[in-house]
Amino acid sequence: MKLIRYAPLLAAGSLYAADLAISNAGDTITLTWDGPAVLERTEDLDAGFEIMVGPMSPYDETMTTAQVFYRYYVPPFPIVDTNQLTTWGSLNQISAPAEGHSYSGQDAQYDGYAPRYTLSGDGKTVYDEVTRLTWTQSHNWNGDGTIDVNDKFSFTGAQAYADALNAANYGGFSDWRLPSIKELYSLIDFSGRDVSGYSGTDTSGLTPFIDTDYFAFGYGDTSAGERLIDAQFWSSNEYVSTTMNGDETVFGVNLADGRIKGYGKTDPMGGTDKTAYVYFVRGNEDYGANDFVNNGDGTVTDLATGLMWQQADSMAGMNWEEALAYAENLYLAGYDDWRLPNAKELQAIVDYSRSPATHGTAAIDPVFSSTAIVAESGATDYPFYWTGTTHVNSNNFGDWAVYICFGTAYGYMEMPPLSGNYQLLDVHGAGSQRSDPKAGNMADYVDASGGHGPQGDVVRIDNYVRCVRGAAVADY
Repeated sequence: MKLIRYAPLLAAGSLYAADLAISNAGDTITLTWDGPAVLERTEDLDAGFEIMVGPMSPYDETMTTAQVFYRYYVPPFPIVDTNQLTTWGSLNQISAPAEGHSYSGQDAQYDGYAPRYTLSGDGKTVYDEVTRLTWTQSHNWNGDGTIDVNDKFSFTGAQAYADALNAANYGGFSDWRLPSIKELYSLIDFSGRDVSGYSGTDTSGLTPFIDTDYFAFGYGDTSAGERLIDAQFWSSNEYVSTTMNGDETVFGVNLADGRIKGYGKTDPMGGTDKTAYVYFVRGNEDYGANDFVNNGDGTVTDLATGLMWQQADSMAGMNWEEALAYAENLYLAGYDDWRLPNAKELQAIVDYSRSPATHGTAAIDPVFSSTAIVAESGATDYPFYWTGTTHVNSNNFGDWAVYICFGTAYGYMEMPPLSGNYQLLDVHGAGSQRSDPKAGNMADYVDASGGHGPQGDVVRIDNYVRCVRGAAVADY
């Protein structure tokens, strides 16, 4: 934790840190600051400071004591907002529901740290002012001006290319690396639209899951036989278990369909190395590292993000509307401002060093408890957890919502291909991010495999909940 400044409130308008301003009107104190910050408060310096999980700038407090001390620190792992700005019902966009009404409490109704990027003068890099990470602006690595299959790397090739960028002092820096999955996921923008069901080849009207005002982006190369959806980006995180039938697997983010999946290092269709796009990153090497504190009252605080979490989960599955209501009505440890986390917040607590297959636990730090379930395989496993983020498709329908898979990411794969024989396998890895229907009957969403999509993802509808509070402001 980096302590920026603390000071007693002595005078209106006093400035106690570079971007922490304090003013008062009568007994009301107003604190304002710029950028991600975690505020701490005490009335007695000898008693120590307490994290005030929840407030964002500006913060108001009515003075009831003779003196109050504040300090704040810049969290090393601030969660960038998803940028989902519209509210959704079971299918279509809806007006923002009032507090206490159906579908209230979803992603777009809470304002987090809005994305803030700065493009370098030479156009080669983008600085993220929230995460303090610097990114390569484009993934057109052969420099021909067109992003296509020739700009993709195998996993080992991507690792080697980072070394080449460093040797060339690319963009004036020599510390480029493959991003971790949490670093890479910080870029995802849920104003995007999933192209999975899009049958055309014209991409001019499509919206990817990244801010194209700052980053160059290319879909899959259809002229080379790829699908538009083949816009997967490598991370540095190798799955601790294996997917499919023992495939060594690396997590990546697909910025065409808005998901995290594990990708085998070898292409299952051709036996050659799997290739994917890459954005390289540098700076803030603490990004993605959690710092959990068990508060002893059924809650866990992550000092790295400034978020407080429900230590246990809902202990039962429920549909998306029910999950929103559960979170909005939770009263725990004296707090009543719990909410359903957005996709980025929930992914931030995945422990990618764990999996059910290798540890017999959910992919989460053992400071949390996770309800064991019986999976489709009949084995003991762990749930998928809802987020408040809607997964919108290219037809502008929002009947699916994002979940994070803390258990095995099962799917029904046709093995061998075209055999009509489907096997239930871990197709994407614990820690993946997919989506499920918000409500309805499972039978209405599955295909001949018994699942959904190219890898036959299992469909559950009734997923679990782990609530969060802090680092966002309700906007009802």
